[in-house]
Amino acid sequence: SRRKRVAFLLLAAFITGFLTLLTLILAVGAQNVFILRQGLLRNHVFAVCLFAATADAILIWTGVIGFSAISQIAPEISKFMTWAGAAFLISYGIIRFITAYKGIYDIKFGDASSTLNKSLLALAGFTFLNPHVYLDTLGLIGAVSVQYDDALSRYAFATGASVGSLIFFFILGYGARILSPLMSSTLAWQILDIVIGITMLAIAAALLSN
Repeated sequence: SRRKRVAFLLLAAFITGFLTLLTLILAVGAQNVFILRQGLLRNHVFAVCLFAATADAILIWTGVIGFSAISQIAPEISKFMTWAGAAFLISYGIIRFITAYKGIYDIKFGDASSTLNKSLLALAGFTFLNPHVYLDTLGLIGAVSVQYDDALSRYAFATGASVGSLIFFFILGYGARILSPLMSSTLAWQILDIVIGITMLAIAAALLSN
C-alpha cells in the first residue's frame, strides 16, 4: 500500500542520515578525544554529551533546511551540490584510507578535572572553531539531503543524523572506560578508518545513483 511505501522510504532516509552522520563523526578528532577524556574522568559526562549532541543537531537541521531552500530558489544548483557532496565523500573516504595506512594517531588524555563551565567552553571551542564540523554538517549532510524530493524524507534524514549524533556521544562519554583500551590501540583506529572509508564510498555511490 501507499502508506507502507511512504513509511519504508522515511525509514530508509532515517537510516541513511544515521549512517552518514556516524561515518563522519567516528573519525579521530579533538572533540571526540575531549569527550572520551571527560568520560574517563567521569567529569560532567551528561552535560558534555548533551551539549555536543545539541550543537550537532542544530548544525544538521540548519544544513538540511538551508540546502533545501537553496535548491528551491535555484533548482539547477541541486545537481551541482549532489556532485560536490559525492566528491567530498569520496575524498574523505580516501583520506581515511591514507590515515589508516600511515597509522599515526596521537590520542592523549589528560588527568585533571575541570569545572562544568570550563568543560563546556572547551567543548564549544572544539565544536564551533573546527572548520570540519561545518563541512560535515552544513555542507555534506545538507548536500546528501538534497537527493530527497519531499520535505518529510529530508526531515527523516535530518532526524536520523541527529539521533546518530546523540547516541554516539552518549556511548562515547559513558562507555569511555570500557572503550578506552580499544581507543588507545592504533590497530583499532586503523580498522575503524578503513570501515569509515568503505562506508563513505558506498554512500557516495548511492548519492550519485540517485
